[in-house]
Amino acid sequence: MRKSTTALLLLLALVALAASIYSWRSLFRNWRGAGSASASMDVNEPDVTFKDLQGQSVTLASLKGKVVLVNFWATWCDPCKAEIPDLIELQEKYAGRGFTVLGVAMDDEGKKVVEPFVQTTEFDAGGHSMKMNYPIVLGDDDIATKFGGLFGYPISFLISRDGKVVKKYLGSLSEEEMEKEIERLQ
Repeated sequence: MRKSTTALLLLLALVALAASIYSWRSLFRNWRGAGSASASMDVNEPDVTFKDLQGQSVTLASLKGKVVLVNFWATWCDPCKAEIPDLIELQEKYAGRGFTVLGVAMDDEGKKVVEPFVQTTEFDAGGHSMKMNYPIVLGDDDIATKFGGLFGYPISFLISRDGKVVKKYLGSLSEEEMEKEIERLQ
């Protein structure tokens, strides 16, 4: 009896492991990219309303007409902080051409930790010490669900001028790849 119970538990563990591996492989099967996994998409942007650090509502629809990079990040996330200088440079270079980064902070503590981080943290962006120069809003689980769920940070979505999510990036962005995509959508 004891051997059959052990064998059954072992078999169940192996089935669970195989299912988990299959699930992760299918999730990343079509994703490619330099430094990040990316997937081409062509779906409408989600109907989302964020709160900025001043408590004002910001809808994703209000940015229609611009190319928008929605970047989900957190103050405790080292890969997120590592890509911020590139995001600052992209904002600096393309803001005048109808592009914006929208940083969605996913910290559980919300504004209490995000606002001081944004106000005081400087990054080396192109040889200059700079603070985040793009809009920062607060995210939560409901917003993450509207984007199809998040599988870690950073994760970004590139949205065209007409409000279509054209690409999803899991992991740190490649500045070179982003510049090509932004140029293509201009």
